[in-house]
Amino acid sequence: MELFLGEGWDVMPAGGATGEAYVAKHGDYQLFIKRNSSPFLAVLSAEGIVPKLLWTKRLESGDVITAQRWIQGRELKAKEMMNASTAAMLSNIHRSNELLDLFKRMGNEPLDPRHMVENMYVQIQLYRIEDELVLACMDYLERTKDQLGDAEYAVCHGDINHNNWMRDEQDNLYLIDWDGASVADPALDLGLMLYTYIPEEHWATWLAHYGAELDYSLKMRMHWYVVAHTISEILWNHSRGQFSQVEELKKALMYVASKNDHSD
Repeated sequence: MELFLGEGWDVMPAGGATGEAYVAKHGDYQLFIKRNSSPFLAVLSAEGIVPKLLWTKRLESGDVITAQRWIQGRELKAKEMMNASTAAMLSNIHRSNELLDLFKRMGNEPLDPRHMVENMYVQIQLYRIEDELVLACMDYLERTKDQLGDAEYAVCHGDINHNNWMRDEQDNLYLIDWDGASVADPALDLGLMLYTYIPEEHWATWLAHYGAELDYSLKMRMHWYVVAHTISEILWNHSRGQFSQVEELKKALMYVASKNDHSD
């Protein structure tokens, strides 16, 4: 990678699950480099959702390298997820027609609850999972999938962990790591945000900053997608033999399942 940057650059892994992110340094100047990052990074940059995209280069191998401005920032703390600024940014993302149009032009089909359930059942059979809690929650997803209604789909981040939110020295807020983004019901992101970080007595206030009302439909959809997401995480970790993580996720699933007071 140093070859196309030129002489005098030091390139080091930046961590992360994919191993495709790097920090490039030349004296006091730094860049964030990523291989094969999200193809709509330019739109995210233009809308101020991620640090500024500086350039893009396609290598002879076909890989695409992007360079973004390095920010002297910090990850948000879990308690900061309650701030009105996170609600406002997530609202801007979900209401971005530019992001949605680009994602659709790339051929990405919206996440369909029926297909989600079908795919999870295939994996459950493949891995021969017989856990009673997982199967009971799958039964809930199956029974209620047709009650979700027709939501106005948006580009959803899909992993709103506080480690993916960053604030720089100028107090600008960013949401990074868009590799798992999809077109989906915004309740996917909202459910993960609220169930993970926001005490239930503050849900209505946080959603008011986002621009939504905490009604029966949204509560049910958020619960459905959090259950589905947690089971998907269980299956992903199971497929990789990460069974200690599977057990932790089962505890999370039990907690989420206990919050079901608005289904059939």
